[in-house]
Amino acid sequence: MANPLLSSAAIAGRHLLRVAHPVSLFTRFAKTLAAPPTPSTLPRCAGITSMMRLPVRDSVRELDACFVGIPLDIGTSNRPGTRFGPRQIRNESVLLRRYNSFTWAAPFESLAVADIGDVAVNLYNLKDNIRIIREFYHNILSSGCRPLTLGGDHTITYPILQAIAKKYGPVGLVHVDAHDDTNDSVAGEKVYHGSPFRRCVDEGLLDCKRVLQIGLRGSLLQSDGYDWSIKQGFRVVQAEHCWYKSLAPLMEEVATQMGTGPVYISFDIDALDPAFAPGTGTPEIGGLTPPQALEIIRGCRGMNIVGCDLVEVSPPYDTTGNTALVGANLLFEMLCVLPGVKYGNLPPN
Repeated sequence: MANPLLSSAAIAGRHLLRVAHPVSLFTRFAKTLAAPPTPSTLPRCAGITSMMRLPVRDSVRELDACFVGIPLDIGTSNRPGTRFGPRQIRNESVLLRRYNSFTWAAPFESLAVADIGDVAVNLYNLKDNIRIIREFYHNILSSGCRPLTLGGDHTITYPILQAIAKKYGPVGLVHVDAHDDTNDSVAGEKVYHGSPFRRCVDEGLLDCKRVLQIGLRGSLLQSDGYDWSIKQGFRVVQAEHCWYKSLAPLMEEVATQMGTGPVYISFDIDALDPAFAPGTGTPEIGGLTPPQALEIIRGCRGMNIVGCDLVEVSPPYDTTGNTALVGANLLFEMLCVLPGVKYGNLPPN
């Protein structure tokens, strides 16, 4: 009998695969939901390059969460290239598997997840993209689906949060970045990748007492540092305060700060030191490590996460693909902390 997982439709990646999960510690959570194929059923080098080789859908109907790309970089102030970020992140994501080996999260036995492709952005009009992205995310959120976004430069978070706040009201924010992205304008322009959170505050999209900015560092244009963020009520944790330590205790405090209200995660890959993630537009030395990034995201477990993004991966400066690989792994970790994800029984230490 032919293996249904090897049908032409399955290999093309155009339809949901009904995956019967093997007997494991997760058996009590077993569902017949879509999951990444195993290398035994489909080689990693085969098939459509979707996020984690998940099914590609043209609708979020009946989905709990979705991966979506925004290939936009015309809000960039210096080095372009993040328009190719979603494609490269997907390409590197073929190395990811179904279960979290440390937290024992089983997202594909808990949630209906698919890749819904990219937003059809307008590469010739940045302001028009604010409308395009906002309307696209209104459609995602109207069904109750939680979006995990592959960027793209950090401008994209502004219209995403416009849509998020319309559904949920002002949200808490876990913002991981080398830069605070609260500039008011550059060359007279109010919208670009250095201003999204200034615009969000202007429009009341954020619950400012529930905003964390972590990893900030580097030289500054002005002498007042991060005073504007602090005056809004943001909790600002500079990278230097993260050196040589675990961030798990900090994230326990942040979890209490965030409470039960809606929370959005926005992770700029330049939060990591360029030794780990060189493929980005505005690298800054002295950054976070990948283990600290994992601690931050895993520390969001239990929060009411309503959406996430991973931005500023720039393949032209990522000759090995390592930056995109890190980004793909961090998006998987974000999926693992979404509400509704089940966890297996942890083995004894």
